[in-house]
Amino acid sequence: MLKNLHVDVAQDKHHALIGKARIDSESAVLAKPQTYMNDSGRAVAAIFRETYGTVTDLIVIHDELDLSLGSVRVKMGGGHGGHNGLRSLIEYLGSPDFIRVRIGIGRPALNMDPADYVLSPFLAEERPTAAEAVAQAAESRSGSL
Repeated sequence: MLKNLHVDVAQDKHHALIGKARIDSESAVLAKPQTYMNDSGRAVAAIFRETYGTVTDLIVIHDELDLSLGSVRVKMGGGHGGHNGLRSLIEYLGSPDFIRVRIGIGRPALNMDPADYVLSPFLAEERPTAAEAVAQAAESRSGSL
């Protein structure tokens, strides 16, 4: 998606790589926190303070163990469901009322630690499905896909 928008997410600010884009008629700040996931709220909150955004303007794209590989769902608000990145965002922003684009990665095998699983690269045979899900998530606007 970033290549299609001609956005360079390279400015290092507030513990994140930041780029600015125009999506349709809207201005957008795209950010990739450079903190550990469980502290990503710190970067997002700092960006929000500078850009005067509101929590309901925020769109967070994240992995989701509870969805099968390649599934994409969009929802507004909710809890963190044990996801430490979402927990951090809710804590730093003081609200859970942001849009979540959830990309399914499925559950690990019974003998694998979920923390190790989410940090592992996709297997070669999973990569096309994961890439398609990311493309689908980039095109999503609102509602459930």
